[in-house]
Amino acid sequence: MGKLTKNQKLALEKIEAGKSYSLKEASSLVKDITTTKFDASVDIDVRLGVDPRKANQMVRGVVSLPAGTGKTVRVLALCTPDAEADAKAAGADYVGLDEYIEKIKGGWTDVDVIITMPSIMGKIGALGRVLGPRGLMPNPKSGTVTNEVGKAVKEVKQGKIDFKVDKSGIVHASIGKVSFTADQIMENAKTFIDTLVKLKPTTSKGVYIKSIFLSSTMSLGIKIDPKTVDEI
Repeated sequence: MGKLTKNQKLALEKIEAGKSYSLKEASSLVKDITTTKFDASVDIDVRLGVDPRKANQMVRGVVSLPAGTGKTVRVLALCTPDAEADAKAAGADYVGLDEYIEKIKGGWTDVDVIITMPSIMGKIGALGRVLGPRGLMPNPKSGTVTNEVGKAVKEVKQGKIDFKVDKSGIVHASIGKVSFTADQIMENAKTFIDTLVKLKPTTSKGVYIKSIFLSSTMSLGIKIDPKTVDEI
């Protein structure tokens, strides 16, 4: 194991080994232990009591974070001409259809989210080999396939994110930036966790929220006592 840096030692001194913190405490502490020179992302990892291998225990959804994500999200709206004005007014960075489909076929994926319409999915299906591995394929469950393109673009720009449990039963998401106030981090985290609770599969037995960790880019993880989320 390599030597710890001065900042890593200071961070370790602020986290008590084996202790579970309240969500409020963790939201402040994650700011204190972050020493990066850039505005690091704040991440949350929640281990769920589900078996993702079973279709009826797959947890996937979307959530609008009250304080936003703090990130600049580049949005491509693949839509019919009648929906282009709404998409542009809502803030879409790129708007069009056939010309962007050809660009994507050529390997262009310089966006973070793609929003489209049900009537266009037939054309986009062929892009799965390019978009799928990058997590960019539009999906009705994430709200990125809709006839209300303008509304969907606006929600994404304001802080709407989608998430999905991985094969280990963990849901990971970025819920803000270290530059956020502790209250903003706490509000985003609580909203995210509350959404997970609402999505609990009826077939999930036993403890559903098994563990919660809050961290920032390159920081240590802070263990949160799940019971403290309900107290806020």
